[in-house]
Amino acid sequence: MLRRTLLASALAIPALAACATATSGARDPLAPLPLDTSSHARPEIARVTHVSLDLTADFERKVMRGKATLSIAARDDAREIVLDSLNLVIHRVSAGGAETTYTLGESRPSLGAPLTIALNGARTVEIEYESGPDAASLQWLTPAQTASNKPFLFSQGQSILNRTWIPTQDSPGIRQTYDARIVAPEGLKVVMSAEMLTPEGEPLGDGQRAFRFRMPQPIPPYLIAIGIGDLVHRATGPRTGVYAEPSVVERGAYECADMERMMDVAEALYGPYRWGRYDVLILPPSFPYGGMENPRLTFLTPTFLAGDRSLVSLVAHELAHSWSGNLVTNAVWADGWLNEGFTSYIEGRIGEALFGEENARMAEALAWADIQTALTTVTPDGQRLHWVGEVDANDNSSAITYDKGALFLRTIERIVGRTRLDTYLRSYFDRYAFQPMTTQHFLADFRQHVVRGDAALEAQLLLDQWAYEPGIPSNAQAPVATGFNDIPGHIEAFIAGGPPAAAPWEHWNTMQRQRYLQTLPRELSATQLRDLEAAFGLDDIGNMEVRFDWLSLAIANSFEPSSAAIERFLSEQGRGKFIRPLYRALMQRGEWGQALARRTYAHARDGYHPIVAAAVDRILAA
Repeated sequence: MLRRTLLASALAIPALAACATATSGARDPLAPLPLDTSSHARPEIARVTHVSLDLTADFERKVMRGKATLSIAARDDAREIVLDSLNLVIHRVSAGGAETTYTLGESRPSLGAPLTIALNGARTVEIEYESGPDAASLQWLTPAQTASNKPFLFSQGQSILNRTWIPTQDSPGIRQTYDARIVAPEGLKVVMSAEMLTPEGEPLGDGQRAFRFRMPQPIPPYLIAIGIGDLVHRATGPRTGVYAEPSVVERGAYECADMERMMDVAEALYGPYRWGRYDVLILPPSFPYGGMENPRLTFLTPTFLAGDRSLVSLVAHELAHSWSGNLVTNAVWADGWLNEGFTSYIEGRIGEALFGEENARMAEALAWADIQTALTTVTPDGQRLHWVGEVDANDNSSAITYDKGALFLRTIERIVGRTRLDTYLRSYFDRYAFQPMTTQHFLADFRQHVVRGDAALEAQLLLDQWAYEPGIPSNAQAPVATGFNDIPGHIEAFIAGGPPAAAPWEHWNTMQRQRYLQTLPRELSATQLRDLEAAFGLDDIGNMEVRFDWLSLAIANSFEPSSAAIERFLSEQGRGKFIRPLYRALMQRGEWGQALARRTYAHARDGYHPIVAAAVDRILAA
């Protein structure tokens, strides 16, 4: 889902296992961390523990400006602290209230530059600065790009983009609390991934309003997030609700009606929800991902608003991150499966509890098919759960990080039993709450608490093969989904010349429709494609997952009658999961596809988030 710079030193990983403790809050603030070469920080010497922001959102200049005050834990002999910075404009730096010296080192693409600040014995640092107008984590939308015709701003920090608007140590292993005072124009509401202290803001008398926030739980810095726009709130339960623009919020509240039930299921399985409220923010269509699990305030794409609650697994996934990812976090991005694989497994458990076993089996079967495709397209190094070397997640398959990771846990469940795994996972989240984790330490912990020296069980589990080797180990089993049993017959009948309308499309759920479209032969005649589109209205179907599968099939056959639908789909939303594969497919379809891709991109690019635009730039330039 998310772009990551993934470099890790396997040699440094044992340090985490040596320092981990069994209770949250008991960690040494300078506890050793594995080397994270996606950050310039040297947390073994001096480490940020709290970030206090006092910023103004300047919509005219498209910058965040103000100051950040950092609280620091440091060794007695620490003379400096090293932060991450990418295109920040630094105006003044002080340490302990006195102006101090600082240097900005050489900037590298994506990684940015080290900001090294002399401490002079101080344990607080204040930085006056502003973000650059092209900060990759911030998208400033014009009124024309929003539903309410008012300006909008949102951030996307994962994996290492928050260094473009916050000078801090931008590594997932360095947990930080934060508070913020954000000034925005009157008529706009500020929300953040934190407790809102001033829901209506404080009028400043100059056409602006200040909003205050606090996050007392220590979080990885990529989870600091902000949204500013014409926003209203609708409650969906005592602890849950939806923020969105006024014309969107009722649709959002309808789709998210089950959020409180989802929380109840997750808490029964894995322990209490530790973040207070759980709200979601439905963003404008340019949001580049399905969702982002910012604590207390998940960011969501509007593409999940299908009108029939058929895509709410996305909400279950982001809520599950409140345990796996936000509570216990991968210490380095090479271990991203500890966030996403665990979360995909929990998403499945929530879905099974709310919507039935067969629903869960169908989702697992679709994921299994995605894994099989990935094994033919992803390099061996990219097939490992613990990624080796330098990996860009834009080029790595989520079928590995998400789906192989979840399959690993389902395999463990099948072998040791669901009750035993649930008991372990609940204790795991309790013991490592608000702490970083590595693959090596997770496996050691699992062996200690579950395997317990049982050689036969160890041999059954193949733990190291799952974590460190490419491919899928021999103990994996393909899921069986009876809800898909009739689909091959309907496909055979259609290929033999029967009408597509003979299939029970109206009675199929989203996953059955996806399975049908994904399983159809990749080569179809123009007549067959016309019949499919006419029977099911696929060019304009409201379910974006199904429409994506249809347009992928249309592109694979250079189906000219769907050209306008392809262009419309690529222009009206900017979700990278949909955008990147379709442009890539178009560029492989010769003159027809390339012309359509370039024509569409020429007018759609300005509406894409910088993350997605950069990816499509590379696709079209290849």
